[in-house]
Amino acid sequence: MIDNIREPSRSNCLIRSVFRTVQEERLFDDQKTFADAIPGEDPAVIEERFDERRDSPDFDLAEFVETHFHVPEPIDVDVDESAVDRLDQYIDRLWSSLSRTFDGNLADCGTRISLPEPHVVPGGRFREMYYWDSYFIAEGLAASGRIDPIEDMVENFTSLIDRFGFIPLGNRLYYNSRSQVPLFYRILRLLERERGWSAIRPHVPRLEREYEFWTAGSDELQDADGWATHRRVVRTPDGTTLNRYWDDVAAPRPEAYDHDRELAASVPEADEKRLYRDVRAACESGWDFSSRWLRDPDDLSTIRTTELVPVDLNALLYGVESSLAEWLDVAGAPERARQYEATAASRRETIEAVCWNDEAEFYVDYAWTDGRPSERLTLAGVVPLFTGVASEQRAAAVARRLREAFLVDGGLLTTLHETGEQWDRPNGWAPLHWMAVVGLRRYGHDGLAAEITDRWLRLNRSVFDRTGEMVEKYDVCDGTHSLDHGEYRLQYGFGWTNGVVMALRQLRATDDGGVVEPSHD
Repeated sequence: MIDNIREPSRSNCLIRSVFRTVQEERLFDDQKTFADAIPGEDPAVIEERFDERRDSPDFDLAEFVETHFHVPEPIDVDVDESAVDRLDQYIDRLWSSLSRTFDGNLADCGTRISLPEPHVVPGGRFREMYYWDSYFIAEGLAASGRIDPIEDMVENFTSLIDRFGFIPLGNRLYYNSRSQVPLFYRILRLLERERGWSAIRPHVPRLEREYEFWTAGSDELQDADGWATHRRVVRTPDGTTLNRYWDDVAAPRPEAYDHDRELAASVPEADEKRLYRDVRAACESGWDFSSRWLRDPDDLSTIRTTELVPVDLNALLYGVESSLAEWLDVAGAPERARQYEATAASRRETIEAVCWNDEAEFYVDYAWTDGRPSERLTLAGVVPLFTGVASEQRAAAVARRLREAFLVDGGLLTTLHETGEQWDRPNGWAPLHWMAVVGLRRYGHDGLAAEITDRWLRLNRSVFDRTGEMVEKYDVCDGTHSLDHGEYRLQYGFGWTNGVVMALRQLRATDDGGVVEPSHD
């Protein structure tokens, strides 16, 4: 049912004529629904029947799909609320409801990619594993005393790296042309804290292989002049390697097929592939979508994700490099450890040089095509604190800006622009709150971190008390769950919200500053 297949044995799933018709006619409100549907018999037979019948006067597309496909339903969490006295009890019971298995027998011709172990998924329309969600879920599992599921996540990720050379955004074939925010190293950090060095040592080579995915092509740019790019690599004029979000496919996303085609109709034909790639690259960032990526903050067709050096991505890759330096040294590979140490130091210096907005005193993305830092202030600017990139002075400036511009009654705004996109004002997101709080505590801004934590947890609790639900995102301005911003409705469950609530509650109850990496300062 999709065009970007990397598993030839699964190529019989390409029921293109049915797929395109269903998506173009918007048979389902959420186009991901049919992208996840499982053919009920040989796809070739289904396509032949479709081609024979589609032009008949009495042809009913909905009936045809119902007859020939198993259409999935959103995950309905099953928790006995009568047996729950507290929010933490409710979340603890949700972990089992959100755990799914993805063995090879789930669907011979579906889009799901098998995983060797169970995995805790976000919930709602997100019925599969998602990369960056998994880290925030893992923090909550650890706070709940559930370490075995974290080990299962690590096994699943190493399995994906072995098969694909990287961790796809999710375990769907239509996600296998892009990854997502590289947080595998943070899950390994978490597992190391709980189970020790021996638990993660076998997985360090896989982390190194994932890092090679993000830096693939950097050698080809060694002799480049000025700013140069190749896939996810951006080379600065002084020869430093930075990174950007990318996707290897420049076509409509199967899970949002007609939405993307409709958006592409608003740009010149020559610009369509560029738009498709930038839309997909924004999905790799996790921020789909936001004024952060737009030249005109009110016009999604001006998206230019690949023209930006994202401050969060590069700060996290600094974390990967620093972790590899530490772990390879312990593993007895000091020369390679020193190489990663030097690479991390170079990346840090360049982030400080290009991703700092002097006027705003805040970390931002760098628009390499414009030769200047972005003017858009977003919560991605806290990630250099989360990973230890920031100097003490700049961390203090970030803390001031957070209090002045981002802090509202319900927590932290994602951006300062209200556009109708879900990663913009007035929405607040659990993963960004976690990184902000951990980052602030890392630099000693415990008072602000506690204030953010208390406001966010109070909002989570208030919505739960009124609705009995944990949701994907919240309106931090009016103290409710978010409206249906973006291309799909608000989702319930919800993995990373549950995880961050549990982790922040634990963090708030301690005086140790939380789970952080060595500073490498």
